[in-house]
Amino acid sequence: MSDLEKEPAEVVCEGTGAEGPVLELLEPRQVVLGRTTKVRRLLPNKNRRMVGAWCFVDHYGPDDLTARVDSYDVPGERGMFVPPHPHTSLQTVSWLFEGEIEHRDSAGSHAMVRPGELNIMTSGNGIAHSEVSLPSAPPILHGAQLWVALPDSVRTTVTPTFNSYPDLPVLTLDGARATVMLGTVGGVTSPAPAYTPLVGADLTIEPGRTVTVPLTPACEYAVLVVDGSVGVGELTAGFGELAYFGTGRTSIDLVASADGARCLLIGGEPFEEHLVMWWNFIGRSHDEVVAARNDWMASIESGGSARFPAVVGYDGNPLPAPALPGTPLKPRPRSR
Repeated sequence: MSDLEKEPAEVVCEGTGAEGPVLELLEPRQVVLGRTTKVRRLLPNKNRRMVGAWCFVDHYGPDDLTARVDSYDVPGERGMFVPPHPHTSLQTVSWLFEGEIEHRDSAGSHAMVRPGELNIMTSGNGIAHSEVSLPSAPPILHGAQLWVALPDSVRTTVTPTFNSYPDLPVLTLDGARATVMLGTVGGVTSPAPAYTPLVGADLTIEPGRTVTVPLTPACEYAVLVVDGSVGVGELTAGFGELAYFGTGRTSIDLVASADGARCLLIGGEPFEEHLVMWWNFIGRSHDEVVAARNDWMASIESGGSARFPAVVGYDGNPLPAPALPGTPLKPRPRSR
């Protein structure tokens, strides 16, 4: 997914090490993508910009697409419509609860993103992709798009790739079921590639039940509620909210609302490297982000480049980058 804000904020994130067990409720801010798609942005948040290597979390829907115009001439009426756009030094993690999205990228991949199937794209030094709701898509669209920062050791050398995992391992808990998207939860490990200690799981909790989720003390964690509400200690996280509970825990008790609950568990070891995030780029300095933007704009003019090849099969123009800010980046910590 692209950050389509016209004036994207510059963000510098710094690792601060383990903070121990805490409880924080992070509320989303509304962001409009295209003409009709609205998302709830949880990360970066004004109070906390990362959870492990997770540095960007958008939650969207459920959106009813039945009123859309089924024509490519009116793209903004079909749900998701994000033209080809670039990424650097990250992995995109696409996860749907309902609906379907077509993915194309400059590595030559063409896939349909569907509920319960993990789609993960590793950018390396540069990749471009598009995300589109086709006219044949189901009527409801509900999902999450997340970014994972790549560590400096691999971020410019790993080959840009796209991987899809239709069959993921499941952890059965007393009162809950967790599909393990990334990393390991309770001894169950995802086959998806991860370059830092990382956790991602889709957790469904039975109505009114309290479930004990096993954790790794060295990792920090949060849960994004996508259905119902979840009690975490003295906090209650409602739909579209993120409950952060820090490091130093071997487990956490989550209490589902009377109708049950569904949430995404994300976590990982605190990411110690300094990141500069602007628009769809992650770098380590302002100059690096400027260079990525220049390379992207040059690739649009030339119809593709070595760093950002064309997205084959997409019928339309790539997404130009916004204007750069007039002042250099100013470092800010990964949390306040």
